[in-house]
Amino acid sequence: MPKYNRVILKLSGEALGVDGHGFCHEKFEEAAKMLIDIKNTGVQLAVVIGGGNVWRGRRGAAMRMGTVAADQMGMLGTLQNCLYMRDTLDHLGAKAVVMSAVDIARFAEPYNTVKALEMLKEGTILLLACGIGNPCFSTDTCVVLRGIELECDAILMAKNIDGVYDSDPAKNPDAKKFDEMTHMDVIEKDLKVMDLTAATLCKDNNIKIHVFALAEGGNIKRAVCGEKIGTLIS
Repeated sequence: MPKYNRVILKLSGEALGVDGHGFCHEKFEEAAKMLIDIKNTGVQLAVVIGGGNVWRGRRGAAMRMGTVAADQMGMLGTLQNCLYMRDTLDHLGAKAVVMSAVDIARFAEPYNTVKALEMLKEGTILLLACGIGNPCFSTDTCVVLRGIELECDAILMAKNIDGVYDSDPAKNPDAKKFDEMTHMDVIEKDLKVMDLTAATLCKDNNIKIHVFALAEGGNIKRAVCGEKIGTLIS
């Protein structure tokens, strides 16, 4: 039984690639089936997909780039992932629409809150591309802002890691995982769950965040149904 009526899901782009890079069709298809499972419970679903598998921003030689151009490339990376996911969902028989914060009418519909709400109520899976359309803001900020605009009950964050830790578990084998925590914990401890702008928006608007691993099959549906997996931030 679903715990929420409407959710917005942040999918890691890196989790959809091969070793974090490019596109892995099997991973897209697996994630698409999870999205369909959620839709079939009656939950209204919006999705923001990161672009980390396509573009990681100003790193290495790309440090020579300006911030604006690098962020614009990142936005286009999210659009590629949304188009891939829409096509995958279409082949699996599910209705999905890509809405973009940047006007690119031949590829996606322009983002409009009223129209987006209508689509969600009709049962369409909404794929939100190009962040908020401006540089210097991450997809974390996008998922929170759209969650507020679309009056979502919770933000679900499917990552490569199974929750929030007090340090990087890949580097520290003694890292402690949190089952529950507050927004202030995230901000004060600087736990890198999301960027500070997004975390502050969540606190100010009292939005729940559920962080869990995408890799473990069925986790998205379990989170929607309120099972105790990953880390719940409220």
